Formats: sequence, C-alpha cells, structure tokens
Amino acid sequence: MSKRLEPITIDSYQPLRETVCEALRDAIRRGILEPGERLMEVQLAEELGISRTPVREAIRKLEQEGYVIMLPRRGTYVSDVSVKDVKEIFEIRSALESLAAELATLRIEPDELDKLRALLTEIEGQIERKAGMDKIVATDVKFHGLLYQVSRNERLVAIISNLMEQLARFRTLSMSYPGRLQETLAEHRAMVEAIAAGDEDAARNAAERHMEQAEETLLKAMRKHTK
Repeated sequence: MSKRLEPITIDSYQPLRETVCEALRDAIRRGILEPGERLMEVQLAEELGISRTPVREAIRKLEQEGYVIMLPRRGTYVSDVSVKDVKEIFEIRSALESLAAELATLRIEPDELDKLRALLTEIEGQIERKAGMDKIVATDVKFHGLLYQVSRNERLVAIISNLMEQLARFRTLSMSYPGRLQETLAEHRAMVEAIAAGDEDAARNAAERHMEQAEETLLKAMRKHTK
C-alpha cells in the first residue's frame, strides 16, 4: 500500500477514533483504498500521523459497518461487495424503508414535512445547477436521514443507517447512472406526497418502488463499471 492518505487534523470536539474512522471511510468510498486491499495498522498510522490505537479502534468500527473484513491469521482487508451482497442488503432495506415511510405518515409533524419538501427543492436546484454529485448525494442522505428520524423509532434508524453505510461507497456510482437523478427526485416526491396525504399504503408502496429502482440501477451501474 503506497502512501496516499493525508495526515489528519485532530478535532478536540471529536474522539480521535471517530476522526480516523471518517478518514478511512472516506478513502474507501473514494476508491483510494480499494476493494481487496490489505490494511496495515502501522502504515495507516504513519500516513495519518497518529498512533496505532485509534487506527485499530476505527478498523473495528469499519468492520461492523461492512467496509472492511478481518480474517484470522491473514489480516484486515477492504471488503468487496458482490451482487449477492447488494441483493441481500436491499431485501432488508426495502422492508425497513417501507416501514419508515409508513411510520412517518403516522408520526410526522408539519414542520418536518416542510423540511422534507425543502430538501426536495434543494435537490432539484442542485440538479438544475449541475452543482456536483457530491453535493447532491449529501442532500439525498439528509432527505433519507430526516425520513428515518420522523419514524420516531430509534432502533429502525440505527439498523437502516448501518445498511446504508454498507453501500455508501456506491451511492455516487448509482446516482451518476444516466437518468437516475431525475428518477430519484420523482420517487422522493411520490413518497412525500403520500406522507403529506396521510396515505400509509401509498407511502409504503412509494418507498418499495424507490428501493426497487435504486437496486436495479446500482446493479446495472456495477456491471457497467466492471466491464
């Protein structure tokens, strides 16, 4: 593993292990640390300019999130994600997204509905301005995060957030697929309209449809990317 990571800036308001975790997670998402690549604690610590302990702690958390895999007597590697993995993750996520949308319909407050609509408007503006995929993806993450929050179910939020993290490195790849941005915006609108109307079934169906399309697009993008 050649030197590719920048020394981290220590933030006194955040535990060092969290700062290291964010740095490594970002490197994996951006492809700086590639699937199948072995991660050496000593070298990572040297590149980041820190001790091994926070690196070890960060790697353990990244294993829980699915970013790395630790093999006994063989070491730690950046995990690869197979088509089977994607399908399994989306099977679970689809069920939970649907539940989140249904619960949001029952529990959302008017100001929260306004925030969801504002995020849709923000995404639409970013698409029109060609603001950049990183910004659009970040706003998309905020939209889903708020949707989960208004479900008022903390365990649901924790589980579904973990599932999202397992595919986070592919989010830009998927949303960059031709036509996907406009499709995503329309699917989000359908969910918000159903929630605003108090229609639980429509909200659940819209969420299921969104997940079906997201999975289909990601699989197509992965096949295209590996050709």
